[in-house]
Amino acid sequence: MPEQRLNSLDLPKDPADTRVVVAMSGGVDSSVVAGLLKRQGYDVVGVTLQLYDHGEATHRAGACCAGQDIYDARRVAEDLGIPHYVLDYERRFKETVIDAFADSYLSGETPIPCVACNQDIKFHDLLETARDLGADALATGHYIASRLRPDGHRALFRAKDPERDQSYFLFATTQEQIDFLRFPLGDMTKPETRELARAFGLAIAEKSDSQDICFVPTGRYSQIIERLRPDAVEPGDIVHLDGRVLGRHEGIIHYTIGQRRGIGVAVGEPLYVVDLDAPGRRVIVGPREALETRRMTLRDVNWLGDRPLAAGVHEICAKVRSTRPPQPARLLVCEGTVEVELLTGEYGVSPGQACVFYESEAAQSRVLGGGWIAAARMQPGTIDDSRKSAAAAMAAR
Repeated sequence: MPEQRLNSLDLPKDPADTRVVVAMSGGVDSSVVAGLLKRQGYDVVGVTLQLYDHGEATHRAGACCAGQDIYDARRVAEDLGIPHYVLDYERRFKETVIDAFADSYLSGETPIPCVACNQDIKFHDLLETARDLGADALATGHYIASRLRPDGHRALFRAKDPERDQSYFLFATTQEQIDFLRFPLGDMTKPETRELARAFGLAIAEKSDSQDICFVPTGRYSQIIERLRPDAVEPGDIVHLDGRVLGRHEGIIHYTIGQRRGIGVAVGEPLYVVDLDAPGRRVIVGPREALETRRMTLRDVNWLGDRPLAAGVHEICAKVRSTRPPQPARLLVCEGTVEVELLTGEYGVSPGQACVFYESEAAQSRVLGGGWIAAARMQPGTIDDSRKSAAAAMAAR
């Protein structure tokens, strides 16, 4: 008996017999995914998650998963002739993403909430909902490629469009989730996606792209944190690397590592925030060269290689910012500890950010996983010495 051919989603069924749930945010990308799959003859079901609802964001250009976007997703589903459901995930989103974001900032980290949203909401809760609806796959509008491996599992690759590549935000996706997910836009560019939206006659074809942090309507993270944790924001000292106390601040949530403007002190030389000492409520500042990082300790590492991650040194490429290309690095695994050594230094690395692994520097290279930065080592002697000097200065006051 001849082997059944795979459809365009690498599933051994006719498209008409293949149910695909599409995560529809109300934006151009996910709407085009629904349109593409519908045109190819799949049994498409649209699902939109209502994640938050605060008035400022409801009609703000760049918002997502709120009132206007839910309306847009519903309208697209009607135009395409597919069923559409809205699921209320506000409470779950607040507990899992927003509260964790606030706690991370208060501890002096620079969190990336969209990774947590993908990991815990979209690719966990929504994925289970898709299974409950009898789906064979869950499709999203992310710009990342997914390809079938010879062993029957799937692997992730950087998107064709480097300006749109979202692999940095999807490093925590598990193998089980990857096997069920599909990313139809991975081999397309944004202009091609918009052209398809126009061809499908979608009213949202020219809609602005959503922002990464959707629940911060003003772009000021400190406002959200002060509202969520009003008693947790405490003033403290602004301390130079050499131990000098230069001034006072109203809370470390107003600062991020690498920041130059708005520090609140002037000493005749350019100063940058080089560390946030949350327990001591200190903002530590210094020259730009003190920001260079070459080695990081990671936590909660998600490895997506073909073989288990063994102890030793592994040659990889890595990036710690979504907008930078991968750079050569070494992955150091020893007795449960995972570190990454960058061959070329990176500036402004902060705990709470992600370090994502790639097979190479090449375009559309394979994603090998990643981890959260627990500690970033800067130039030898800077941060550790600054804390000692700052402590000594405080004791002398």
